[in-house]
Amino acid sequence: MEARKSLKLGLIGLDTSHVVVFSELLNRTEHPYHIPGGSISVAYPGGSPDMHISISRVEGYTNELREKFGVTIADSPEAVAEQCDAVLLTSVDGRAHLEQFRHIAPYGKPTFIDKPFATSSADAREIIRLAERYRIPMMSSSSLRFAAGLKDALDAATPEEGTLLGADCIGPATLEPLMPGLFCYGIHAVEMLYTIMGSGCSRVTTRSNADYDLAVGEWGDGRIGTVRGNRKGYYFAAVIHREKGARYADVSAHPKPYFAGLLEAIVEMFHTGVPTIKAKESLEIVRFIEASNESAETGRTVWL
Repeated sequence: MEARKSLKLGLIGLDTSHVVVFSELLNRTEHPYHIPGGSISVAYPGGSPDMHISISRVEGYTNELREKFGVTIADSPEAVAEQCDAVLLTSVDGRAHLEQFRHIAPYGKPTFIDKPFATSSADAREIIRLAERYRIPMMSSSSLRFAAGLKDALDAATPEEGTLLGADCIGPATLEPLMPGLFCYGIHAVEMLYTIMGSGCSRVTTRSNADYDLAVGEWGDGRIGTVRGNRKGYYFAAVIHREKGARYADVSAHPKPYFAGLLEAIVEMFHTGVPTIKAKESLEIVRFIEASNESAETGRTVWL
């Protein structure tokens, strides 16, 4: 098979450790999980001045990309779009994604938007509208969707186990006031849940205290899936329920990095124009978290 052209990739938002991990996996051919097909060549730092976890990281990651990987640092999102074949919009602040995407959408470059896709369903719908207007292949995802341990558990299911009844997903849920509830870190467990269940959740009920969130989603066909967000302890796991039993997915146990599976899907989309995850599902995930946050505040079940 003929080797694919190596695409020039651009980063927008150097305020997350993801940009270093992506550069390691894409640019270093000697990495044991190297992803061929593209390398990071240009980046725009970005950063949200009102969010400490964003602005405090920008300088360090910008310097690391420049010095360690030889990445060109651009002065605007537009400059990144002009100099690359495809874009990874990596800003840790989901509030920034719509405005940054507005700047680059007219260039029509395939785009990956890191989690969270957006922090409101209104923003998510506008991103999708812009992508459709400019015919941009676009995908958003948490790396946990592609965790080898989760994939192995799903692939191991046999017809004898029967149909999927539901799932319980567990992960850290560190809070960030400007990205409330599950939007910040709890989104990883939400994306795991959607990887197992698919779209179609109709309502959410959430209970929350200082240490935990428990979101219970009911799908339109009656299946139930839960997200347990922990602020005590740090691990990812899932239990997948079928008619004849349950299967545990130790998501953290597999040696393959979560990001390697994610980047394989991203690079494939950049080359083919076909996203692994549909925009409609990413929009529903944003709405799921909105409904979960509302339920946690009011104590009521919230319809999506």
